[in-house]
Amino acid sequence: MTSKRKYSLSVVAPRLEGFLRPILQRARLRLRFQITEGPVQDRDWERPDVLVKFTGPDVELLLENKAELLLALEHLAIQMLRLPSEDHERICFDANDYRLLRIEELRLGAVAAAERVRRSGKPYQFSPMSSRERRIIHLALRDEPGVRSESQGVGPSRRVVVYPAPPAARTGQSSLPSKMPRLEGA
Repeated sequence: MTSKRKYSLSVVAPRLEGFLRPILQRARLRLRFQITEGPVQDRDWERPDVLVKFTGPDVELLLENKAELLLALEHLAIQMLRLPSEDHERICFDANDYRLLRIEELRLGAVAAAERVRRSGKPYQFSPMSSRERRIIHLALRDEPGVRSESQGVGPSRRVVVYPAPPAARTGQSSLPSKMPRLEGA
């Protein structure tokens, strides 16, 4: 899968800088940020066109409570840029490699959930998460045998549920009977 850049750094960076500088100054946060192009290689997990990396003495504040402040700043920036929902992943904020670590945490959680579902035969429900994180779970599970995943819920309570796959999906065979049952009286 090849993804072309949709948002150029020359257009987006000045707008992001004009948005972030006053916020960080007014909040008296001792942070610096660097706006760069996202990684060039194709990645299933995240494909940002623009990456904003924060550093500085107050960087840990961005990462408290599951990076709530970092994600809030990212959300506000995406709203300011008026990106359509399908393009939200094109802008990514990060600090101390939080994103990379979170992706790995989600991937490992998905694999563990798949194993649990295969062993127990019962569905497993993740806690509510963002659409970006749900996507990572679904991608991690797509090649896991014997399970399927779907998102359930609405808004902030939307979550991924992992189910045992139907027997036909587990074996690669059709779930249709080889012969149609005969109807009584026909």
